[in-house]
Amino acid sequence: MNIFALNGSPRKNWNTAILLNKVLEGAASQNANTELIELYDLNFKGCTSCFFCKRKDREHGTCAMKDDLTPILERLKTADAIVLGSPIYFMNITSAMTAFLERFLFSNIIYSLEIPTVYPRKISSGFIYTMNVTENQADEYGVKINLKAIQNAMTRILGWTPELLFSYNTYQFTDYSKYESSMFSEEIKAKHKATQFPIDCENAFNMGKKLVMPQ
Repeated sequence: MNIFALNGSPRKNWNTAILLNKVLEGAASQNANTELIELYDLNFKGCTSCFFCKRKDREHGTCAMKDDLTPILERLKTADAIVLGSPIYFMNITSAMTAFLERFLFSNIIYSLEIPTVYPRKISSGFIYTMNVTENQADEYGVKINLKAIQNAMTRILGWTPELLFSYNTYQFTDYSKYESSMFSEEIKAKHKATQFPIDCENAFNMGKKLVMPQ
């Protein structure tokens, strides 16, 4: 079993990355091969709407663009499971994760009612979201509604409904005194980090175990 995790956060050692690594630990505990890919280390851009992947005289499932993402997209064809992670910026996933998904998902669909996906096979998937807001605030701002379209696309293209993990009210800084942050209570943030984030890590570990189990 090969499971890939893709970090859509520019921070390599913070909340999103920690949870993704916990997923990989869970998968590794079931003897899966694991790899973490840092999207912000790559030089790439989103879909340019060239429609190469929809041409009748071309192999479907291949993006025509050539950049740092090209070999990643090829390697993902060998995946048995993938997990994506992104912090929430302005109530949605990051620009890097959006650009990746445009290339990954769009190249694996064709405009056919009979063929919903040209991805090589059904694979398990998961999505981890980390955010500074509380769950109530996320619901008020419509975060889950914003994310639904991508989840539906993943279900259609990869074959299974993705596992989801939402990590709310995350601790953003190592030292809140250095930043303009009076709208947040560092004390409440620290308490949440101490009590809830370990639970989020445990849930991420269990997600990793589940992703590599046969559907």
